[in-house]
Amino acid sequence: MGWLYLIMAGLLEIGWPVGLKMSQAPESRWTGLITAVLLMGLSGWMLWLAQRHIPIGTAYAVWTGIGAAGTFAIGIAWYGDPVSFGRVLGVLLIIGGVIVLKLTH
Repeated sequence: MGWLYLIMAGLLEIGWPVGLKMSQAPESRWTGLITAVLLMGLSGWMLWLAQRHIPIGTAYAVWTGIGAAGTFAIGIAWYGDPVSFGRVLGVLLIIGGVIVLKLTH
């Protein structure tokens, strides 16, 4: 159950940077800020639940890895963030690190 909590926490972690990005536009400032704060709280709560079963270092690395890779993908898909070999390689290394942590847990 801990890994399910951790995956959910990581997916929710993607939401708060997106909320902050949404808040950049005046018409969605408050919606974005409220979204960011709510998702940050939910993500932290799920991480707390996951850490009851998974070591803190592993949980934190996986949580931030899912959040970083997911936010990277959303930035490219919806916000026109640049794509380059180096940026993609960096995210693939993060994902590879998360996989190694899971396999060696």
